[in-house]
Amino acid sequence: MTHYSHRLIFTLAICFSFTACVSSGPKHAKNITTNNVDRSALNYDPKNADKRIDEFMQELHRKHGFNGNILVAKDGKIIYQNTFGWADYLRRDSLRINSVFELASVSKPFTATAILMLVEKGKLRLDQNVKDFFPNFPYDGITIRMLLTHRSGLMNYVYFTDKIWKKKRQGMTNTDVMDLIAQYKPKPYYKPDQRFHYNNSNFMILGGIIEKVTKKPYAEFMQEYIFKPCGMSNTHVYSKVDYNKIPVDVIGHDKVWRRSVAQNFLDGPVGDKGIYSTIQDLYLFDRCMRKDKLLKHTTLEDAYTSHNDLERGHFGYGYGWRTFTGDSRWVVYHTGWWHGFKHIYLRDLDKDITIILLSNLTNGSLLKLDNLYQIVGMPIVRKGAYLANGQISNAVQKETDED
Repeated sequence: MTHYSHRLIFTLAICFSFTACVSSGPKHAKNITTNNVDRSALNYDPKNADKRIDEFMQELHRKHGFNGNILVAKDGKIIYQNTFGWADYLRRDSLRINSVFELASVSKPFTATAILMLVEKGKLRLDQNVKDFFPNFPYDGITIRMLLTHRSGLMNYVYFTDKIWKKKRQGMTNTDVMDLIAQYKPKPYYKPDQRFHYNNSNFMILGGIIEKVTKKPYAEFMQEYIFKPCGMSNTHVYSKVDYNKIPVDVIGHDKVWRRSVAQNFLDGPVGDKGIYSTIQDLYLFDRCMRKDKLLKHTTLEDAYTSHNDLERGHFGYGYGWRTFTGDSRWVVYHTGWWHGFKHIYLRDLDKDITIILLSNLTNGSLLKLDNLYQIVGMPIVRKGAYLANGQISNAVQKETDED
């Protein structure tokens, strides 16, 4: 049995021992359920907020301009959640705990989960060729596994289509993108499986494969097989193909408040992005995954293991998850950055710690989280904190010692 297996058994024992935590709605609500899903993990009383985290977040908001929502949980309990700033600066609308954010690339773990569910059901294989689903796909030797691990070498459709899609206000579908790729055959960056290269095309294609295999829209499959089973009642897939204006109130802002970011045709494809959710629903997804509710434990271990060479000794990429291993710890996470939104979603698999920050102002505040990691007992998950040999930098070590 692996180190993670032992930790998972311990984690589950802790989770099942809590019959009620604290509440995000009525202060002392117990065992909230939606669609027969236990939502008691969301129970939270602000009076019990971790004061050290609150002090850190108030400073991050004041000094570094963090604007968004945060949730931190340990051992199955939310120990801190809060909102900071505006949902829409022009309207001066304040954020709420259940404010819905465009997840950007935090959508990728969900797409990977859906693909792995289909693999477990025998509907597809990891080493199956993309041409099995899109016969006109102009490149040979690219498999689902390569897409999941960003080893396809493909060009990024976001840049490629910007020059040739004429209907700038009308969203493209995944099929539209695949048709353009077949027609124009843009040059790949690398040969298949040559190296890791993070790329939105990979997960856009995976979104299209989900639709091909299930004969359902991506949004419908995700709702039926992931969001609903996990109790994620405020989570949806929205595309500019279906909506002239995406029906959420949180607006993305680019670095400075006066620049709100307009949605465009690139908000049409889904799989690489397109999921909209809340900090609480993301925590429910974390609980769902920790209980192996969607995928088998062995599949999860494979998804959480880096299938690329480690960068700076600790950082890799599995199946839809960024990975950090070090100090006998195993953290999976994903970042997101798209059209005025910037996020980080971290899950410490060993210590059962979850940190979720969703932001609608794309400044550098999420690069200032080292002290938050220390407060909650999670390793510092930031590439810039480590030297090429994997050792933590002297500056970070000095800061750690002083704290």
